[in-house]
Amino acid sequence: MSAPLPACRIEGEGPVTLVLLHGIGGNRNVWAAQFDTFVRAGYRVAAWDMPGYGQSAPIAPCTMATLAGALRRMLDALRAPRCVLIGHSMGGMVAQELMAADPAGIGAVVLCGTSPAFGRADGDFQRAFVQARTAPLDAGKTMREVAESIVPKMLGEMPPGTRARAAVIAVDAMAAVPQQAYRDALEALVGFDQRAALPRMDVPVLLVAGEHDTNAPAPVMAKMRDKLPDAEYLCLPGAGHLMNLSHAGAFDAAVLDFLSRRLA
Repeated sequence: MSAPLPACRIEGEGPVTLVLLHGIGGNRNVWAAQFDTFVRAGYRVAAWDMPGYGQSAPIAPCTMATLAGALRRMLDALRAPRCVLIGHSMGGMVAQELMAADPAGIGAVVLCGTSPAFGRADGDFQRAFVQARTAPLDAGKTMREVAESIVPKMLGEMPPGTRARAAVIAVDAMAAVPQQAYRDALEALVGFDQRAALPRMDVPVLLVAGEHDTNAPAPVMAKMRDKLPDAEYLCLPGAGHLMNLSHAGAFDAAVLDFLSRRLA
């Protein structure tokens, strides 16, 4: 019996499908601003709920390889002859995993707030990372309480009204993540390493960093540019980790400019 397809929101028409991949605390709803902008620009837009998130069934085992396999099945089901992967944070890692394993039909990649590796799954830093993020849950905190604690630190510099609206979307998305899905995603994340595959990613790549992102610091993303055959790098002033929410205008403009120049 074949695995179920991930759930996704699809809007718009056009010869190119932009596939939006959220991070570990997100879901399809964090891309609302991008749907408005990209559909108006003439693209077909699809945003998934990563397996275990939103309306998507969990996947077992949950690894970067199986998540990339689920993404490939979704792309095939979309019947899109040409796709652009736009991956944020863990979504950017899933995009890199797929590009290393099966890049057919993918014409360009946008990686934002992400990195090419996390390290050894059994390393001391990695174990400490997982423990720090699961300890509040072990102590009885809800995912909403965890989100309310960490989301404000990921928004960067922005006007108070805009910050409040972005925070509501981000907190609601993370609050909706099942605890087991979050734990499974953390375990998949810490073993990720596709540094060796960067020189083989032979499509145009846009790297978007946030000036105040401490999850995927701008210098880490800048170094990725030197390893990729055809990459552009942009650091969004004032932005934190959640740049597609907090600085949607600048983020969307950068992506559309890149696509207009690099997709023949």
